[in-house]
Amino acid sequence: MDFLKSMAIAASGLRAQAGRMRIISENIANADSMPTTAGGDPYRRKIPTFRSEFDRALDANMVELGPTQTDSSDFRLKYEPGHPAADANGNVKYPNVNPMLEMTDMREAQRSYEANINVITATRRMLQRTIDILKA
Repeated sequence: MDFLKSMAIAASGLRAQAGRMRIISENIANADSMPTTAGGDPYRRKIPTFRSEFDRALDANMVELGPTQTDSSDFRLKYEPGHPAADANGNVKYPNVNPMLEMTDMREAQRSYEANINVITATRRMLQRTIDILKA
């Protein structure tokens, strides 16, 4: 595998993981968002997806952030009859976001991001050593 190809693949991984972290951050930020109307739905958790894209110029598969999906799991219900967002039964819907799960996903995305940075750094060092050898 040549240097350009390995750096391009790692860069595509960086872009995909950065997008993943953006979506996870949005989930965390909206973990306590309330519905705007009585009986309305609150924020629904988003799930990032990835897809493989073939780059003909490099003759390599690249990773891209795919379409964002929504989590169809049930909202958390709390009985709060005095709340402005309560439905007719006095239940308030809270987002289906689990902050602990989101932080775990964020940590995993961060590790993947760091791994791609390490690939780029190692490739850069190999290029520099190759140049140094050619100079000698």
